[in-house]
Amino acid sequence: MSHPSSPSAHGQPTLRTVQVLGGGSAGSSAHVRSLTAGLVARGVRVTVCAPTEAERAYGFEDAGAHHLPVPRRSDPASVAALRVACTDADLVHAHGLHAALRASLALSGRRVPLVVTWHTRSYAEGARAHLLRVLERRVARAASVVLGTSSDLVDRARARGARDARLAAVSFPAPRGPLPEGEEAERTRSKTRAELGCVDRPLLMAVGSLERHRGYDMLLDAAHALLGLDPVPLLVIAGEGPERPALQRRIESEGLPVRLAGRRADVAELLHAADVAVLPSSWESRSLLAQEALHARVPLVATDVGGIPELVGDGAELVPYGDAPALARAVEGLLADPQRRDRLKERGAAQAASWPTEDATVAQVLSVYDELTGFH
Repeated sequence: MSHPSSPSAHGQPTLRTVQVLGGGSAGSSAHVRSLTAGLVARGVRVTVCAPTEAERAYGFEDAGAHHLPVPRRSDPASVAALRVACTDADLVHAHGLHAALRASLALSGRRVPLVVTWHTRSYAEGARAHLLRVLERRVARAASVVLGTSSDLVDRARARGARDARLAAVSFPAPRGPLPEGEEAERTRSKTRAELGCVDRPLLMAVGSLERHRGYDMLLDAAHALLGLDPVPLLVIAGEGPERPALQRRIESEGLPVRLAGRRADVAELLHAADVAVLPSSWESRSLLAQEALHARVPLVATDVGGIPELVGDGAELVPYGDAPALARAVEGLLADPQRRDRLKERGAAQAASWPTEDATVAQVLSVYDELTGFH
């Protein structure tokens, strides 16, 4: 290590870590919040470098961290702020590709271990795809250890030159605030469905940014195929993004039973009100929607891509990416068969119970930190 660490109250040296968050997807931000609470509880000092809006949304300081506002930009001022933040660090842990690039620049010339968690995959086409590969190679090689949240991300890191790439234990982030139960849950469900105009028809729910790789074009094709059902299901998509105008045009011109609900703070309630959740993406790692659906006992139809099969096991119906008829058939089959939905709910709940706990996640990360720093 590059410097001695301050002793704890028990005379043991205190491990000082810096967690670096970039744009902060919901999954990575919730993971850092959970990790922070677990590390602090085990006597580790944690500084979280993240945009101010991420601190407001996830409360890293409430979890015991010191928060340093660092914008998500990769400009010199941002890297300089990170460099100062990492001055006394025994180890730096960056979450996501762009955060990892900034952390590696901030640490250049210093012998401080860098752990990188790849939570998801970035998307680019043409010349930008080449730049993305260069960035992935640089980050993979700069890291002492790369933790991938799915097996294919671990393979990708190795292909990009990572010295040490491992599968990350990532727990399901605890829901923020308790959800209603019993009669209150039924009242909340009815109220949510009424607000969506979905009292006497099935409700399908999708959640995620409106971007091309999310597969919403295929989902609209499937919605078109479901027009023949009686009653016709309503598909609600919660999320915002660049594809919104094109999707809205299609919905209007084809008369599709689809509502773009925008960004919502009540995704948990929306999901609890749904009959079926749908995930049509071209690629996902540990999809937050998939985790929330199985945890909430909502039947899930998802594409058979990326980390989805190992995440959901037999707790969801999987269809090939891009196959709208297969997706429509799977949804139709579930809506027509309550027993099949119940079986899927049970299998989904069992699968969710098999995911790593927050304790297991923190223990794995701490063991990696110990390896790299010699702390015990």
